[in-house]
Amino acid sequence: MSIERLLWEEDATTLADLVRRGEVSPIELVDAAIARAERVNPEINAIAEETFERARERAKTVDRGAPLAGVPFAIKDLGIAQKGVPTHGGSCIPAFVPDFDSVLTERYLAAGLIPIATSTTPEHGLRLMTESAAFGITRNPWNTGHTTGGSSGGAAALVAAGVVPVAHASDGGGSIRVPSACSGLVGLKTSRGRVPLSPLVSESWYGFVVDHAVTRSVRDSAALLDLTHGPDPLAPYAARPPKGTFSDAAAREPGRLRLAVYRRSPLGLEISAETLAALDTAVALAREGGHDVEEIDLPMIGRDFMADFAMSVCSAVAGTMRMEALRVGRPVLGEVERATRVLARFGELMSAGEVYETLERLHAASRKLIIETASYDAVLMPIIAHPPLPCGAMDAKGSDAFTENMLDRLRLTRMLKLRTFFGQLLDQSLWFTHWPSIQNVSGQPSIAMPVHVTAAGLPLGIQAAGRPGDEETLLSLAAQMEKLSGWTKRRAPLMKPE
Repeated sequence: MSIERLLWEEDATTLADLVRRGEVSPIELVDAAIARAERVNPEINAIAEETFERARERAKTVDRGAPLAGVPFAIKDLGIAQKGVPTHGGSCIPAFVPDFDSVLTERYLAAGLIPIATSTTPEHGLRLMTESAAFGITRNPWNTGHTTGGSSGGAAALVAAGVVPVAHASDGGGSIRVPSACSGLVGLKTSRGRVPLSPLVSESWYGFVVDHAVTRSVRDSAALLDLTHGPDPLAPYAARPPKGTFSDAAAREPGRLRLAVYRRSPLGLEISAETLAALDTAVALAREGGHDVEEIDLPMIGRDFMADFAMSVCSAVAGTMRMEALRVGRPVLGEVERATRVLARFGELMSAGEVYETLERLHAASRKLIIETASYDAVLMPIIAHPPLPCGAMDAKGSDAFTENMLDRLRLTRMLKLRTFFGQLLDQSLWFTHWPSIQNVSGQPSIAMPVHVTAAGLPLGIQAAGRPGDEETLLSLAAQMEKLSGWTKRRAPLMKPE
C-alpha cells in the first residue's frame, strides 16, 4: 500500500502507531500529505497558507516517542497563533503574523503533530459555508459542486479528502459540527473552558467559541482532547476535570443511557426529509445500542433565543472590527465583505445595556435548558436542516440581496432595529443551520456523528448534546454508534489513491 493510500485510509491513531513501530517515518507521512495536498487542493481550495517546508523540517526532528508523532495536521486560519505564520481570518484585511504560539499550538506540537498548512475559513468565521472574497470557495470532496460547511470548512475538506487525518477547528455557532455534518466526519464541540484560547484571547464571542478538531474517528477526537485540554494560567476559567481519560471513555461501552430527541426547528423553518431521515438513523442506532429514547420539546429555545444569539454575534463583530482597525492603524470596514460590514454596523447601534440584557436572556434560557434536560445523558438533534448545499447557495439573492445592498450603501442599518427586517436577516443567515448555536450559548458539549448518507451520496450528520463538562458520555456513545454504523470505512471519492 502506498503512503498516500495509507494516509487517505487510516486515522491518526493508526498512523502514529505505525511511526512508533518504525513501519513508516514522519517525513514519509509529511511528504505524502504535501503531495496529496498539491494534487487535491486545486479541486477543493482548502488551504490558506502552505507551511510545507516548516513541516518537512519538523518531521526530521520530531520526538518519535510523542503520542501522535509524525501525524500531518492542519491549523485553522482563525483564532489561533502559530509563530511566524500569517493569520488572515478569511479576510482581505492585512494578515496578523504572530511572534508567539498559542497554548493550543504548543500542545499540538508537543503531541508530535506536524502542521502542513492553515485551512480556509469564511471571513472571521461568520458564515456556515466556507466562501470568502479573500480565498474563494472551499469545496466538498464528496461532490465538489457542494459546500463542505463552515466555518471550519477548510479543515473538514482536508480531512475528508485524505490530506490529513485530523485538523484543528473551532466552533462559535456550529463551526466544527456543520462541516463535520457536511463532510462525513466526527466533530466534537467541547464544553466551554475545556481547551484554552490563550494567550491570543481570554474568550471569544462572550465564551461562545471553543476550539477542538474534526476527525475521521471518535478515538482520534478523544486522543487529541486528552493531549490538549486543561487549564492555562491565562485562561479565565476551565471546564470541570474529566473522571478519567477521554480515550478510556471512547474505548468503553456506554451502558444503558437515557436519551432524548429534539426534532423541531427553533426558527420554525423547513427541515428536509433527508435531515429527518438522518435523525431517524441516529435514533435507530441508539436503540440498537440498547438505549432508551424519547421525544422532547425545548420551549425555551425559539426565535427569540436565536435572535438574541445573532444580536450578540453582531456586537462581537463590531468589537472585532474595532480591534482590527487598531491593529492595522486605519478603519477596515471598507476592506471587509458586505455582510460583515452590515453586521458590524448593526452591532455598533446596540447600547452596552442592550448587549448585557441580551446576554442575560441567553443565560437564563440556557439555565432552563440545562435543568430540563439534566435527566438525559444526551439529546439527539439535527445540525443542518438540508443536505450539504450547492456552492453559493447562501449568497444573498433577489430581495435579500437588494435589502442587504441598501442597508450597506445607504447606511440604513438602523432598519434592523425593526423586528421584521431583523427576522429576515436571521432567516437568511440561519436557514441551513437552525440548531448548533444552542450549545455555544449554553456551553454544553456536543458531538457531530456522520450517521447518514443521502440518496445523492452526500454525508449528513446529526449531533448528540451532553451535560456541561461531560464529553466522556458523548464519546462513549459516539464510539458505540460508530461501531454499529461502520462510518469509519466511508471515504470521499475524490482522487482515490492507488
